[in-house]
Amino acid sequence: MATVYIVSSHGKLQKKGETLQLYTQDDTIRIIFPYKTEQLVIIGNVEITSAALKLLMKYNLDTIFLGKNGKFNGKLAFQESKNVFLRKRQFELLDDMNFRLKFAKSIIKGKLKNQLTFMQRIKRRDRGAEDIKKTIALMKKNIEDVNYADSLDSIRGFEGIGAKYFFSVFKHNIIQDWAVFNGRSMHPPQDNVNAVLSFLYTMLFYRIDGYIEASGLDSYVGYLHELNYGKRTLSFDLMEEYRTPIADTLCCALFNLGILDKDDFEEVTFSTRSIDYPLQNDGQEIVDEDQEISAYEEKKGVLLTKDGLKKVISQFEKKLETKIYYEPMNQQLSYKRIMREQINQFKRVINREQVDYKPVVFK
Repeated sequence: MATVYIVSSHGKLQKKGETLQLYTQDDTIRIIFPYKTEQLVIIGNVEITSAALKLLMKYNLDTIFLGKNGKFNGKLAFQESKNVFLRKRQFELLDDMNFRLKFAKSIIKGKLKNQLTFMQRIKRRDRGAEDIKKTIALMKKNIEDVNYADSLDSIRGFEGIGAKYFFSVFKHNIIQDWAVFNGRSMHPPQDNVNAVLSFLYTMLFYRIDGYIEASGLDSYVGYLHELNYGKRTLSFDLMEEYRTPIADTLCCALFNLGILDKDDFEEVTFSTRSIDYPLQNDGQEIVDEDQEISAYEEKKGVLLTKDGLKKVISQFEKKLETKIYYEPMNQQLSYKRIMREQINQFKRVINREQVDYKPVVFK
């Protein structure tokens, strides 16, 4: 089963027999087999006929709609989990602060250790970089300090400190002189490296999110990230251990191996919100009419072009098929399989079949 990506500005998805056919502006046709597909990701503007929609429903095909900048536009979900007892247990654990602290520490320590491993690789290549050595020493201490955190806020604080250390070293690993990275920036990304990072994180998030839903867990009930209306906090929680080994390392490779070039990026002007309206109990915004006119401002950012998106998507899928050693099963597994196994491990923790969640720490 594969994840299928559609990148199109003016496409039309139609049904023909038991297949989906994508018709593009240049009259080319792409055939998609729903029974061979586990997730459909549509990037851009694609019209879906009612017959095609019914076919998506027939196969319960998880379908995600993203904007060109990777922004989430919507999702078709055809079947909710029937395991109410599992979700009930998830909600009960929200009030168990000991569980939440233990889980959050485990997740963040796993993430920071994976970042440290990548930093150490960079140090081995740049042996004379004293600033990298000092930053690595600080990161090691930061990881130890997580053990003494007594609140979720303090754990998130150590995560933030770790991100600062990591990205200060990460920039040394990109060798192309035209690649720009001035620190992590989002909404919108301010340079080409951030454009790739943001898009990779988005694809990673929705892959984890799809696996979580398939497992019967409620992706809105997480324990590390702050609960919020409409926020899939568990998906954010369980993607953390993969950010560096999958997204960060792949981002560097895309530049360093010459897979991406200058023409794969474009500068775009965004209309971004300048005012955050408060929410009502139902999650709807309370809009001040006097402020509504000035609620948006224009910002410039950098995005991948259509060709750039296709290159990143192709390499992302190859990365997920890469096999590495998975210690709990003592065998080589693909990243995709490891993600599923880790989610199953989390289910065992929720169901009291296992005491602690152990994130994957990659070597």
